[in-house]
Amino acid sequence: MLWTIIVTLVGGTIIGLIGKAVAPGDRTRFPLWLTTACGIVGMLVGSYLYWVVVGNNNGNFDKHPAEMTNATNGIDWIRHLWQVAVAAIAVIAGSILTGRRKS
Repeated sequence: MLWTIIVTLVGGTIIGLIGKAVAPGDRTRFPLWLTTACGIVGMLVGSYLYWVVVGNNNGNFDKHPAEMTNATNGIDWIRHLWQVAVAAIAVIAGSILTGRRKS
């Protein structure tokens, strides 16, 4: 349980910072805690959308069926791209809702 929380926070921070970097416009006045929250949203929603759209079509591998958290062999780079895209959208929405834009 503790390991899941640590991975979620670290992963959410990384995905959020990447999403913040690829989001259009200037989002530099965005606080780190909100970036992490957007990254966690990106991780969860991006993974779910990836699973619904393309992940559940994968066949068996490594002697087990594909699952939402493990849909391919190795690192699933396409799923991470989905996560970054959703995090970028969350960063844009967060900056609009909090009014954190450079004027």
